[in-house]
Amino acid sequence: MPLRIKLGLDPTAPDIHIGHTVVLNKMRQLQDLGHTVIFLIGDFTSTIGDPSGRNTTRPPLTPEQIKANAETYYRQASLVLDPDRTEIRYNSEWSDPLGARGLIQLAAKYTVARMMERDDFTKRYKAGTPISVHEFLYPLMQGYDSVALKSDLELGGTDQKFNLLMGRHLQQEYGQEPQCILTMPLLEGLDGVEKMSKSKGNYVGISEAPNEMFGKLMSISDDLMWRYFTLLSFRPEDEIERLKAECQAGRNPRDAKVMLAQEIVARFHDTRAAEEALVDFNNRAKGGIPDDIPEVTLSGAPLGIGALLKQAGLVPSSSEAMRMIEQGGVKIDGATVSDKALKLAAGSFVVQVGKRKFARVTLG
Repeated sequence: MPLRIKLGLDPTAPDIHIGHTVVLNKMRQLQDLGHTVIFLIGDFTSTIGDPSGRNTTRPPLTPEQIKANAETYYRQASLVLDPDRTEIRYNSEWSDPLGARGLIQLAAKYTVARMMERDDFTKRYKAGTPISVHEFLYPLMQGYDSVALKSDLELGGTDQKFNLLMGRHLQQEYGQEPQCILTMPLLEGLDGVEKMSKSKGNYVGISEAPNEMFGKLMSISDDLMWRYFTLLSFRPEDEIERLKAECQAGRNPRDAKVMLAQEIVARFHDTRAAEEALVDFNNRAKGGIPDDIPEVTLSGAPLGIGALLKQAGLVPSSSEAMRMIEQGGVKIDGATVSDKALKLAAGSFVVQVGKRKFARVTLG
């Protein structure tokens, strides 16, 4: 008999990143075995903010932000899951009708003492860091999702263990058979320090352009590369171990990193895109200019360098432009820019920010 298997993601950012795919890949394996997969978009719980792993209160999102982010989640999740065999649900379906009375009745099914057993709450309490009452509601509402969906199995990252166990507890409280839980390792971000997160800027989005995705993956450390192989690659374990042994014996780790980057780019794009991304990466590594850089036309000459970088879409803000200039990360026609007050006259030139961002700018 097929199991009802649930995975919930809060649409806290516009994109799903490769860290999410660790658990999504496991869902796909279970889906291929014939089980019923429920991809739950936490449009209601996003308004609360998940306190998991937080040492401060997470700011809740606006309904407009949640709606915009949720629209991209299903499309991107379908790059991993089979959309024809995936049940898509939103937890506002049952959370909104719950109302104040239902919420109070739900809160009565768990104690503050048990809630404070949660590691992140304990740390914040001992440190004197504020804990908002609404943060206690998050695990209750996530657990109630399991009641509403009558799930048999729930998947999540290791940081979600408390919330997943809450689902078991509440199912028992409501007279249901408690779900089993399966936790998956958290993927470290590109920095190798904290878990992958868009808010920390250490992520690789699964909808990113092939060249950007490839370049980011090539930037990880050699040690972190093996962790990525373990959690992201579909290669057999013995093949990965053999490759690791070859690198320890003297083979250039870059060869293995290229294999990993090409595999991941090909998965979310195609083989040709992965091959072209490698060529592009090699050209950039040699100081060359990629063939496919965007062309941007701007007006207002003479234009300050900060405004130009922002208007060309090469930096998100003027302050980021100044930071990149300070670090020597901005070049115009190959020459490094050091003057933050530089004004550019009308003309056409190639602008580079960092190692991977280029634009051919025509300024009038």
